[in-house]
Amino acid sequence: MKKEVFDMPYIAISTSKILSDAQKDALKTALGEKISVIPGKSEAALMVDIADGHTMYMAGEKRELAFLDVRCFGSTEFANKKAFTEAAFEAVRQTTGLPEDGIYLTYSEFANWGTRGSMK
Repeated sequence: MKKEVFDMPYIAISTSKILSDAQKDALKTALGEKISVIPGKSEAALMVDIADGHTMYMAGEKRELAFLDVRCFGSTEFANKKAFTEAAFEAVRQTTGLPEDGIYLTYSEFANWGTRGSMK
């Protein structure tokens, strides 16, 4: 059965690192594999937006950082979000070489999601 597009998770990644196309592909693939720890989510419906080469500051200092903004239609248990968060941190760390204290993530859940010209 084909996955509905409105079940689509969206992950925006902003990083100060400049990534090669191979690194972007590896990151997209790793996140696609890991998203399935969240019930009902899969790479088949995942949208990933990677923005690299950003100037980023933390506590007033320019640093090498990454920020992931994960948005999902519907809600899931804390344990699922925690498992995905830990897997996403590992994927970013392995792909970019950033330390754990240079990676941040937010997870937002939405009851409504617009797609195919309408609100679901």
